[in-house]
Amino acid sequence: MNSELSRRHFLAAGLAVPAADAAGSTPAVSASRPSPAAAPPLAGEKSLAYRTLGKTGLKVTTVGFGCMITSDPTVISRAVDMGINYFDTSRGYQKGNNERMVGAALGSKRKDIILSSKVDAETRQGALDELDTSLKELGTDHLDIWYLHGKSSPEDIKDELVEAQEIARQKGKVRFIGLSTHRLPKVAPAILQGGKMDVVLATYNFTMDPAMEEALRSLHQAGVGLVAMKVMAGGTRGKKPRPQMQRDGAAAAALKWVLKNPAVATTVPSMTDVEQLEENFRVMAQSFSGDDERILAARLEEIRPLYCRMCGGCDGQCPRGLPVSDILRYLTYADGYGQFPLGRERFLELPARLAEVRCGECPTCPIQCPNGVRVRERLVRAQTLFA
Repeated sequence: MNSELSRRHFLAAGLAVPAADAAGSTPAVSASRPSPAAAPPLAGEKSLAYRTLGKTGLKVTTVGFGCMITSDPTVISRAVDMGINYFDTSRGYQKGNNERMVGAALGSKRKDIILSSKVDAETRQGALDELDTSLKELGTDHLDIWYLHGKSSPEDIKDELVEAQEIARQKGKVRFIGLSTHRLPKVAPAILQGGKMDVVLATYNFTMDPAMEEALRSLHQAGVGLVAMKVMAGGTRGKKPRPQMQRDGAAAAALKWVLKNPAVATTVPSMTDVEQLEENFRVMAQSFSGDDERILAARLEEIRPLYCRMCGGCDGQCPRGLPVSDILRYLTYADGYGQFPLGRERFLELPARLAEVRCGECPTCPIQCPNGVRVRERLVRAQTLFA
């Protein structure tokens, strides 16, 4: 893809985020439990911003907290005290330790926030067993939202998993159900057809294909609550991690870009320290500006050869069967987030026949990324780093 054309496409997309429509004011749906009240901001803090999470009726702060790579519980406690009220974790994060840490950090503050977690099991009973473990580790009797984790295709949304979610809801262990995905355009039609999901957690950032906007719009119009993840587009700045993004304003600009789409109710940026927390918190009171647009246009060019946008253009192209976009995402965990253990853990979950593939042994690579990612080079790096 021509670099200048891509840059023009980005600039146009940045000015054309869809406006909210009638679905944005969907009335609250009754649930077995009242909505947690938002804690007031600390003295001197700027105003909090809220949106309604689709048909759930939950009022969520537009900046939530993605706990996946957080290891310091005091950052989570501080976020609650500041008034952030949406927190997201998963049974599999940090090999189960993340839920335990989040539960300990929240303590008695659990009643003041909206808490979500995710399930990785592939059977009905396995999912229900995982939920019981999640509740125990988090120190709570219910989740506000329980997601099926990382569903990339309609086939991944198994009937028995949705049945497990419905059983859990009937028993009062979860209030609302949803799924998370890195491939929203691919799974959105199935979500709409199934009509079961209350909330969808999806990758969404300033690098996304226009198909993402249409998928968001269709779900929003149907009253599905939308939560955005991967909002920093990988967290990378060349070989420099997010602290450099903070210094040059790219992190705040990326978050503001996502929030200017009113279809998105909240976001779950990863935060590891109070500096990142406070920077993200301030974004709730800021608007996307021309300066932000220029910052992101430059950043898009910088990360073009590195960042996989998970558009699906390379699906099925590797003659040895590699799930290319997944492996590139694992590499982003290490190079972008500074989370080598997480990237390696995901890589080693690949079937042995795929984990043993070495792209350096192939004389040529048939994959030509339409967005300019140097696919073969990145795959070789992932294999060298993780294998």
